[in-house]
Amino acid sequence: MASGALARLLIGRRTSTTSPLLARPFAAKARASRRSQEPDFPSEDEETFGGGELAAPTEGISKPLSEVLRELGKRVPESLLKTRVDDGFAIKYIPWHIANKILNVHAPEWSGEVRSIVYSSDGKSVSVVYRVTLHGTDAEVYREATGTASVDDTSYGDPVQKAEAMAFRRACARLGLGLHLYHEDMS
Repeated sequence: MASGALARLLIGRRTSTTSPLLARPFAAKARASRRSQEPDFPSEDEETFGGGELAAPTEGISKPLSEVLRELGKRVPESLLKTRVDDGFAIKYIPWHIANKILNVHAPEWSGEVRSIVYSSDGKSVSVVYRVTLHGTDAEVYREATGTASVDDTSYGDPVQKAEAMAFRRACARLGLGLHLYHEDMS
């Protein structure tokens, strides 16, 4: 999938030859440092950032919280999901970096933080508590979730990374992002 196609999927718009400009934060900052202190906003004809990829908005564009939650509650396209096999069962999930991009597009002023990292008393597992906060123009809401990984499992990154990614995805699900994946087997 082309880079720009991912951004268009996340935004939920099909673009023609003139796609809407979302933001160019790094390019605008680089140009601003060469000029006076006046803000340098990209013109409407500058449609892409860094090789054709649309960048997500980064500041000053909040929406009401109900609108953010409505967008996050929509089904995530199959093309953005990954599948892993766990105990003989195929499990679909949203990779953490895709969840991050979706939040950047639909809730650009979100924040996240690791609240705690705790190793089990026997030292065989690590648990992470992660908080995702959504900031709307009218309110803010947060959800926390945990993720646990075995210290012996080194198939992907270190155990703390795995537990953090799991906790992040679960906190996102508590806000509606990808929640449908937890209920597919029930229908």
